[in-house]
Amino acid sequence: MYIHFIAIGGSAMHNLALALHNKDYKITGSDDAVYEPSRTRLLQKGLLPKEMGWFPEKITANLDAVILGMHAREDNPELQKATELNIPVYSYPEFLYEQSKEKTRVVIGGSHGKTTITSMVLHVLKYHQKEVDYMVGAQLEGFDTMVHLTKENDFIVLEGDEYLSSPIDRRPKFHLYKPNIALLSGIAWDHINVFPTYENYVDQFRIFIDSIVKGGILVYNEEDLQLKKLVSETTNTIRKHPYQTPEFRVEDEKTLLQTPEGDMPVSVFGSHNLQNLAGAKWICQHMGIDEEDFYEAISSFKGASKRLERIAETSKAIVFKDFAHSPSKVMATTKAVKHQYPKKQIVACLELHTYSSLNAEFLREYQGALNAADTAVVYFSPEAIQNKKLAPVAEEQIFNAFDRKDLQVYTNPEDFQKLLEQQHYEDVVLLLMSSGTYGGLDFNKIAEWIK
Repeated sequence: MYIHFIAIGGSAMHNLALALHNKDYKITGSDDAVYEPSRTRLLQKGLLPKEMGWFPEKITANLDAVILGMHAREDNPELQKATELNIPVYSYPEFLYEQSKEKTRVVIGGSHGKTTITSMVLHVLKYHQKEVDYMVGAQLEGFDTMVHLTKENDFIVLEGDEYLSSPIDRRPKFHLYKPNIALLSGIAWDHINVFPTYENYVDQFRIFIDSIVKGGILVYNEEDLQLKKLVSETTNTIRKHPYQTPEFRVEDEKTLLQTPEGDMPVSVFGSHNLQNLAGAKWICQHMGIDEEDFYEAISSFKGASKRLERIAETSKAIVFKDFAHSPSKVMATTKAVKHQYPKKQIVACLELHTYSSLNAEFLREYQGALNAADTAVVYFSPEAIQNKKLAPVAEEQIFNAFDRKDLQVYTNPEDFQKLLEQQHYEDVVLLLMSSGTYGGLDFNKIAEWIK
């Protein structure tokens, strides 16, 4: 097949391009900018566009399909040319479904934890040498790409994102996969630029549950009351398997998971991560991995990239980097670190970077989110707010939203970096939570600062 990617440089898009290239498809692509690591990875396979920009002449009648990335716009000239030539245009999830119609589709969804659960499942399957196709939202240790597609594998494991599919397909991605086996980790309002009300957001999960094939399986977190209600209301004829946080304890800064064979040390920590582990166990069992084999494999799981990722450590300090940005995830991650390291000072830094987190109305959802930290810091960029065309946010609004009098708020990246550099790192855990970079922070320098 001959496929052209519009916006090939995206994290998911370039991984799909690499996966199809590995299947011997002919691949071309365009983008107005391609950043690392996408740039180097595409270059190594000869897939990096020679020029940045959009070129309608790349769209020719001999193309079998065009895959449209979320980064492109509706008036993209290459998209318009493809439409004129009646070339099939797919969104990223739409094409993944086309590639997996004949497979057993396992879809991991939920407002939080889906990358970690998908990563756990793939780690366990790889450990037991069970080959599957997959798509995951983070780079995993031991896996070359975030997307892997074959003709022969029976299963495909898909991380099911609730965000929109493409500029011309406003359906959430996970609505397109039609799972045989599904997992939902929980519901916490997010993406308010797309789902302006909580009720509208919840409806997307109701639709997802109804999209599971008849006779299929839904594994769900029964501790989430909203999700439990949705599952009880569905008329879809599916099997339902609830899970909850397993028994565990923390001893000498180590998490011990209670198993039928006794207490087992695990690298991941925090109630939310142990809850993720319980969900992953159910999914693996439905894929033919028994409980004992699951525990054997999961004991060596170190975590997904940017999910409580330990990026620096000395005898006096530890630094974690985490993708957390939504209120529920920020609260869960901060609590997890304090629970794991009760005798250390927890310095929690959150960057408000997403459309939702910079929305003045949504900010109130963060009330108490950083209360578990000994020192709480929030960084945001007024310039980012302007770029997103949002109403200005005053520092006072941040203080009121988080409801913490000793909160430190920074809007200048140099001042924020100076705070980290001059911090007294004695029995300290530094937790950096962001889906951005704090205005260009060099994370590699932190190892020097904590010495």
